Amino acid sequence: MSTVSPDSVAQDQLRAFIERIERMEEEKKAIAEDIKEIYAEAKGNGFDTKVLRKIVTIRKQDRAERMEQEALLELYMSALGMVDIPPEE
Repeated sequence: MSTVSPDSVAQDQLRAFIERIERMEEEKKAIAEDIKEIYAEAKGNGFDTKVLRKIVTIRKQDRAERMEQEALLELYMSALGMVDIPPEE
């Protein structure tokens, strides 16, 4: 009759977790390379990759968060004299 020690089970679980994480890290690295290639392709077609990255970031936000951020940006830029305030009619 063989018995499995709790240490052995914990080691097996730990090894399984580490191996899963390592596989996910490899997949993440491959996806990051694919994304990099897409940006390079877009750049080769004349698109500004900084703007593309900004759009991707903006699209991740919900509408309320995006509107709040845009309002703050406008407020800060106005305070720094970076935005022309239209004259009141």
